[in-house]
Amino acid sequence: MKSNFLIVASALAMSVGACAPVQTGDVASTPVETTYQSEMSPLARLFENYDAAELELSPESKSYRGIRDDSYGYWSAYTDEEDMARHRLLQDTAEQMRGSFAMGELSSADLLSYRLFDIMAKREDALWPYRDHGYLFDQMNGAQSEFPAFLINIHRVSDYAEAQAYLNRIEGLGVVLDRLTAQSAERAAKGIMPPRWVYAYVISDIENLLDAGLDNAVLKDFRSKIAKAELGANIAPLEIAANQAWMESTQPAYQRLLNEMKRQQDIAPTDDGIWRLPDGAGYYKALLANYTTTDLTADEIHDIGLREVDRIHGEMRAIMKQVGFEGSLQDFFEYTRNDPRFFHDTREAYLADVAAKMDAMEAKLPEYFGTLPTDPLVVKPVEAFREKSAGKAFYQDPAPDGSRPGTYYVNLYNLRDMSKNELEALAYHEGLPGHHLQLSIQTQLGDVPPFRRFGGVTAYTEGWGLYSEELGKDMGFYTDPYSDFGRLGMELWRACRLVVDTGIHHKRWSREQAIQYLTDNTPNPTGDIRKAIERYIVFPGQATAYMIGKLKIMELRTKAQAELGDDFDYRGFHDAVLTAGPVPLDILAENVDAWIAHEKATH
Repeated sequence: MKSNFLIVASALAMSVGACAPVQTGDVASTPVETTYQSEMSPLARLFENYDAAELELSPESKSYRGIRDDSYGYWSAYTDEEDMARHRLLQDTAEQMRGSFAMGELSSADLLSYRLFDIMAKREDALWPYRDHGYLFDQMNGAQSEFPAFLINIHRVSDYAEAQAYLNRIEGLGVVLDRLTAQSAERAAKGIMPPRWVYAYVISDIENLLDAGLDNAVLKDFRSKIAKAELGANIAPLEIAANQAWMESTQPAYQRLLNEMKRQQDIAPTDDGIWRLPDGAGYYKALLANYTTTDLTADEIHDIGLREVDRIHGEMRAIMKQVGFEGSLQDFFEYTRNDPRFFHDTREAYLADVAAKMDAMEAKLPEYFGTLPTDPLVVKPVEAFREKSAGKAFYQDPAPDGSRPGTYYVNLYNLRDMSKNELEALAYHEGLPGHHLQLSIQTQLGDVPPFRRFGGVTAYTEGWGLYSEELGKDMGFYTDPYSDFGRLGMELWRACRLVVDTGIHHKRWSREQAIQYLTDNTPNPTGDIRKAIERYIVFPGQATAYMIGKLKIMELRTKAQAELGDDFDYRGFHDAVLTAGPVPLDILAENVDAWIAHEKATH
């Protein structure tokens, strides 16, 4: 899963992006080409101005981009007024665009940008009525873990000014934590709270920081960074100031947040789905439309999931036969779920295995991709302070200025939740040729509007990640049948997501019902299953995007292979998908159709 941070932008700003290539493969001259002319067009200038104004509302977004200016030591305001300003900025810019530019007079590149910005604004506007429906604090999201993770992973310290900026952010944490705590209390008064079981995770994250005292993860990171920056005589005063800022501002605010979470825990609901929220059905419908970029209903998505589960079960039975296993599919699940042979003994062994798989995949990429990633990829364990609550794996984008690599995080809190069988598929999804390849290409692409270069479409991005898992098989990997079973297990996982996400939030399933469905239908270990269901409960709709997106990419590839026959080339197809960047699935189909037409005309 690509990492999604609350602090990058408003949770409602579900960006729609598309990008043009820096270097291109076989489709450089096709209708998919989106590179801008050397002189910025008036429409492109409008988008540049929008991006600059939006960045002024979010110092954190600047930091993600590698921008270290006068705002480097600050946080966003985290107020209703700031949210409204961001909303109005997007909607007003869209209105200006619609009133100032005739679609028929735009270049092909500008026309695509126009359409994508229009879609982004309309989707954000559709979600705006539900802007208070999200949970501010849960085990997947929230300042209790995301602010420390931001400081540790994003805030760079190379000189005294950047150290002072880090110190300012530590001190400023108290104000923004208090604002978010108050907002959470306001939402709770309206009945908008996560289920009761969520609070134990949030409380644990907070207590991990508080119990560590001055040896907490943030202060340890600060001390490490200023030491590496070789700040000499400034180091001791900076450490003293950071300790004081934590004790006087941040720690008391975390304590107040802890008190509020314990108060809410006592009154929190026990039902799990968002159907229980005000207009929960409308909220879920809007989320599904946003995440899948389709008009599929919850019932239709549920049925697609059931169909895909049946298909994948059939492919798994073929592997059972291949390895000579006697028994039912559920018996095979139990065997792969519990036999020690399928798990690493140490974290170091797991990480070494991942590195070997990524090295082999990287060597193979040029045979299948015309455009390759330019950023390095690193693999890191999830930090100890958040590993108990975090998901099993996720990816953080590289910085566009090259100051931060792409990072594949693996959660090694419990190695029995990280099966050897799934290691290949998980690495291909998060690393190469999955999120790292796609997002590195997107981040480094040329003169296109920033909202396209830095935005995202969940169905596209996660669909690509899931597609990459199966692509690994086409590229000659998964030579161990158990690893291929793990690949199918990962795909089955995403098919089951369609069933359980709609089951929880539309059909009113309980957490226990959903856990039982995954237990009966997947080979995943118990801890993995529980954590996944808990994620879907607090992140409604998002999990449906993976399989919906992957099915569309596979459908388009199958169409291209059928129509082009021997002229089909993986590199050209992948450039047709990737070099237009993240787009809604209907526009993705248009881009691939244009590439197919171009290939037919030139062969």
